Formats: sequence, structure tokens, C-alpha cells
Amino acid sequence: MKVKVQTLDGGKAGSDIELNDAVFGVEPRADILHRVVTWQLEKRRGTARAARERSEVARTGKKFGRQKGGGTARHGDRRAPIFIGGGKAHGPRVRDFDPSLNKKVRALGLKMALSAKARDGNLIVLDSLDLKEAKTAGLKAQLGKLGFGKSALVIDGDALNVGFARASSNLAEIDLLPAVGANVYDILNHETLVLTRAAVEKLEGRFNG
Repeated sequence: MKVKVQTLDGGKAGSDIELNDAVFGVEPRADILHRVVTWQLEKRRGTARAARERSEVARTGKKFGRQKGGGTARHGDRRAPIFIGGGKAHGPRVRDFDPSLNKKVRALGLKMALSAKARDGNLIVLDSLDLKEAKTAGLKAQLGKLGFGKSALVIDGDALNVGFARASSNLAEIDLLPAVGANVYDILNHETLVLTRAAVEKLEGRFNG
């Protein structure tokens, strides 16, 4: 699949890039994408800290008062929830949010997410993210010419372009990631996917290496 390589000022970089069909030409499947996105969101969830209940607190189990005649309620030990230091009644319990998903399925989901953007025409390839001046106003004017849509995920190579990162930090519709951080949820959650040449090389090498 050939894609036109553009520059940040909206021009053509001079040559097209050939995208690997094994990465950008896979037929998307909704069930695979759903499994990967669900796995990602569950992995984000933090495990709640469990509270110790009556059987788990370290207090004596000895009966501390008479059953009758003391003028107070009948208690068996100090581990009851009404006492300071006693167990928590109906407290939070540990819930497991650590699902597993095969690496092959995760890799396939990422290929399908990339392919879906390429198939729908929502993939833009840039020569680089170099800016003459790292200013937000200037960058916003340039992005308007490129047609990034309502939201765009920009993926660079190994390291992020410092000038572009600084200029785009105040643009809510732009998110920036290195190639190693490319993931299915963020790709599908943005209208447009923007890759640099370096990002394309890294993503293709990630699957072919």
C-alpha cells in the first residue's frame, strides 16, 4: 500500500512510502479489537486495598464480660466491628483486575487498528515533526492545512520531537506518543492517526523483528 508522505506545512515530501501489507493491510475484526481494548482498560484499573474483617484482626478472642448482669450488651470478644480496633463490617475486598491475553492476539489487534485507519483514509504519514519555531499558534495553523480532524494521535520514532511536543502540549485535540507506546485503544479513540517515517519503520520492525 502506497501512501503520500507529507510535511508539516502541508506540502509533499517528494516521495511516497510503501506500507507493509502484513501490518497495514490486515482485515479488521471487531471481536479481536474488542478483546484487546477490554484487556487494556482492565489492566489500567487499580486493585482496591482490602479491609480486615472480624476474623482477620489481631485481637483476643477471650470473652471479656459476663453474659448477663453486667448492664451492657452481650459481646463475645473485642473483634466486633463496633469496637475500636475491631474488624470492618462488610469492608472492601480484593478484586482481581489482572486479565491475561495472548501476545499473538495483542499483536494482531494492533495490526488491525493500524489497518483500519489506513483503510478508512484516516492515516497520515509525515516526513518528520521538525518545526522552524516551536510555537502553539504556528503549529495549529499548519495542522489546519493537513486536516487532522477533531482529534489526532501522533506517533513518532524512538524519541519524541521536543519542539513538536512543546508546541502541541496546549492543543487538546493532539496526543503524542513514541512508537513503543502505540496501542489499540488510543489509535481507535482518535479520529486521525499520524505517523512519521521513523514511526512506520519502528512499527513494521516491531512485527517483523
